Amino acid sequence: MLFERPLVPARLISRYKRFLFDAELENGEIITGSCPNTGSMQGLTTAGSRIWLSEHDSPTRKYRHVFEMIEADGTIVGVNTGMPNRVAAEAIAAGQVQDLADYATVSREKKYGRNSRIDLLLTDPLRTTTYVEVKNVHFMREPGLAEFPDTVTARGAKHLEELGDMVEAGFRAIMLYVVQRNDCERFRICDDLDIFYAAAYERARRRGVEAYALKCLVSPGEITPAGLIPIDEPAIAALCTSIAISAEG
Repeated sequence: MLFERPLVPARLISRYKRFLFDAELENGEIITGSCPNTGSMQGLTTAGSRIWLSEHDSPTRKYRHVFEMIEADGTIVGVNTGMPNRVAAEAIAAGQVQDLADYATVSREKKYGRNSRIDLLLTDPLRTTTYVEVKNVHFMREPGLAEFPDTVTARGAKHLEELGDMVEAGFRAIMLYVVQRNDCERFRICDDLDIFYAAAYERARRRGVEAYALKCLVSPGEITPAGLIPIDEPAIAALCTSIAISAEG
């Protein structure tokens, strides 16, 4: 996925209110921009870090600049949570995610479940309809190991339950974790930060939901899908299973 215009380099001053940030451009100008990431962004908000911004001229925008990437841990990390859906669609079309290429129709943001929207809906008259939920990943504590979530996410657990419902209704359902950083070769569910999400993940897998992690190559010029990476089993899968069974009862 190429950016339409070159990204603007800057230095991060602070990220606050979750959706705003201040930065210093290379010419010394101090700007406020929008941060398209409402998560905790652990490890990705250090003041003085080199960042890259997209620039927009639309008169309807309150802020001209959008926070896209940051340099952290010696690599470049994408923070815009809107990008993974586009990268996932590219990866699927390129045949990088199992056998999902060549569906007749790929639709986005279709209503399903309990007041939710599926990120990608794949339909074909000769194939099973497939629901693909995409999650943005940029959290890393152990070198080479991407993790999700980086904070408690009840909404994420709800999505896993809804994907399980789709499987039981006769469809195919996939959770696709898109890793927006260059330095990770494995992925795991972060069960120590959100045991309930981990339990929902375990339950969804038992119900037939498929899970894959997609690595990206990230640079200020583009974000490119680079194939699937292994998913480690949760370290406390047995406890997760116990919680999930209790929730069912």
